[in-house]
Amino acid sequence: MNFYSCRKSILWIFFLTLLTISFAPVHSQINVQEIAEKSIGGMSKETDAYIEQLVKELSLTEKVALCHAQSKFSTKGVPRLGIPEIWMADGPHGVRAEMSWDSWNYAQWANDSITAFPALTCLAASFDPQLSNEYGLSLGEEARYREKDVLLGPGVNIYRTPMNGRNFEYLGEDPFLASKMVVPYIQGVQKNGVAACVKHFALNNQEHWRDIINVEVNDRALYEIYLPAFKAAVMEAGVWSIMGAYNKFRGQYACHNELLLNKILKIDWGFDGVVISDWSAVHSTLEAALYGLDLEMGTGTDGLGTTTDNHYEQYYLAKPFLKALKSGEIATAHVDDKVRRILRLMLRTNLNPHKPLGSLNTKEHQRVARKVGTQGMVLLKNKNNFFPIQDQKNTVIAVIGENATRNMTAGGGSSELKPQFEISPLEGLKQRYKNATVIHTMGFESGPSVYDQVIPGRLDADSLRLKAIAFAKKADVVLFVGGLNKSHHQDSEGDDRLQFELPFGQETLLNKIHQVNKNLGMLLLTGNAVEMPWLKNVNGLLQTWYLGSMSGHAIADVVSGAVNPSGKLPFSFPKKLKDNAAHYFGDESYPGDGVNQYYKEDILVGYRWHDTKKIKPLYAFGHGLSYTNFKITNVKTDKQMYSPADTLAISCVVKNTGSRDGAEVVQVYIGKPDSKVKRALKELKGFEKVVVPKGTSKKISIDIPINTLAFYDESRSEWNLERGTYVLFVGNASDNISKETKIFVE
Repeated sequence: MNFYSCRKSILWIFFLTLLTISFAPVHSQINVQEIAEKSIGGMSKETDAYIEQLVKELSLTEKVALCHAQSKFSTKGVPRLGIPEIWMADGPHGVRAEMSWDSWNYAQWANDSITAFPALTCLAASFDPQLSNEYGLSLGEEARYREKDVLLGPGVNIYRTPMNGRNFEYLGEDPFLASKMVVPYIQGVQKNGVAACVKHFALNNQEHWRDIINVEVNDRALYEIYLPAFKAAVMEAGVWSIMGAYNKFRGQYACHNELLLNKILKIDWGFDGVVISDWSAVHSTLEAALYGLDLEMGTGTDGLGTTTDNHYEQYYLAKPFLKALKSGEIATAHVDDKVRRILRLMLRTNLNPHKPLGSLNTKEHQRVARKVGTQGMVLLKNKNNFFPIQDQKNTVIAVIGENATRNMTAGGGSSELKPQFEISPLEGLKQRYKNATVIHTMGFESGPSVYDQVIPGRLDADSLRLKAIAFAKKADVVLFVGGLNKSHHQDSEGDDRLQFELPFGQETLLNKIHQVNKNLGMLLLTGNAVEMPWLKNVNGLLQTWYLGSMSGHAIADVVSGAVNPSGKLPFSFPKKLKDNAAHYFGDESYPGDGVNQYYKEDILVGYRWHDTKKIKPLYAFGHGLSYTNFKITNVKTDKQMYSPADTLAISCVVKNTGSRDGAEVVQVYIGKPDSKVKRALKELKGFEKVVVPKGTSKKISIDIPINTLAFYDESRSEWNLERGTYVLFVGNASDNISKETKIFVE
């Protein structure tokens, strides 16, 4: 019997025990199956009553045991009451390989390979909530098959600086876009009886000094920029768990932060799920007990080693917690609340008798991964219609760059994956181009992806460069496949990037190639913006992100023109680092002084900064080209004057004036001129992705509740909707507005 089957059998025995145990009369009075059914998507009175009676059955020692880890990714159950263990897994774009019980080494199983889905930056770039739901559903099916109860994702921390090594895991710089994309993702995952765990709550916007830095940000920026996606996850998606962050906020660690966890999350938003610590992010028994943490993970690493110092029983919410409860220093009401939440999580996941069986590496999962890749890729530049590249006989296509063959699912920290397969860009192009001749050379080399280490490459850089130039000379078309990778100090957890420009001498190589072959295009594999002084030397530029298992096929689909690109940038590309708002204010703003940092840009994050300060970006938020052309016309509102309870309906016609079928993203931004408070010039308030066949038009309507135009009023500590004139900007990018119109709010 394999491990999964064994665990299924054990859990089923636990469940039968729960139904039949004789010393607990409550079990015979309440239909557990009915309770479990009603607990999905919401709690019932019967569920609450059952939980309350089960809490009474638990000893204090058993209650405390539920509140901390028993291994790297699991927590204890209570066998005598049929309460099972909880099993967790990273990550946001695929279920991580099985880890060892008590170390960060992989368990080396042969049956834990999965489908690697595109990174969340790519998903955000699709601007397609329905596709996000398909993504979450497929990912949840894989997590369920792997017998995981909690999937540690998605991440919704705001893209504040392009230096953040973990931006590729997040949903971009705009809180509205992140909110709209995260809700269907969570709903898809949880449909499988697997809890999504939205992270990292909150203000974990950099990896450098993440475990010590204290973030100081005002209430308005907190509520308008950094919290909305978390709020949507809780109040719209009904997420079942949430992960705290490493950093401090206003002097208190985020994993036991009274304002964030007790006041905002649990009281204001009514969150009824479990707050899980990030691994080793807990620092105090008393604060963890009192200030909102429910489940402590990862604090120790050698529970099965030669010392007991870091054993799981020594966690802050383990023996020290039990001691404080027994002495009366901490009231039992605090542990009871944690236990209620943990039991509620179980009833939604591992004690749900109707949860599906799940599936792994199916054709449907691969289809979704490929579709997300093609829909999220962003065509940034296309001079002289460089893309799509035709498959013609007697044509030599030189593919130059290490990223054409590098495994991009490895590395990156906790989100690294073990896919059953990963189609490289080179392999995908070779399979697509049957008539043309595709040749490849590395051109540059980096070292392997190892967490928290930088390992240099072993090959001679000059020799690699000379060979690449020779390949370029004999080619008809050159595709440079470069960017970043998921090594330390690039797109990786644990620390931030050290340079804004491309690493490994890629700029020099690009310029050398351009000298011998002007028919040059670039496939940019990154999760972040990069500096582009070389941009003038490439005719085509395609932002491909990290696309997972189906990477090569998705890239070939777009490069060949089999799929028309429709992705839009979910964050701004500044021309130089100082043009980014976080960097404009110097070290105090980013990365801080090692103790504190101050978000001096306030609410002006991303395009809000570029628009308001009139600092032109290299590529704007929402930008993305197509192989066809679109025109947005007939922009109308349903009326001109609105009350706070109204919904604005704005309609327009999208016409495909080109020769290919395609999809366009209509974006609606709204600004408030002459406001009594500082405002961004405009903010995204609605969008719609629409497929329009060539030569046809489609009319669409986008609804925007008027109350979403409110700002967070710090003088009143509440949302405030200003009376007056608002300007609507309708276009297909934040810097490409087709029509401006005005409305009046009473």
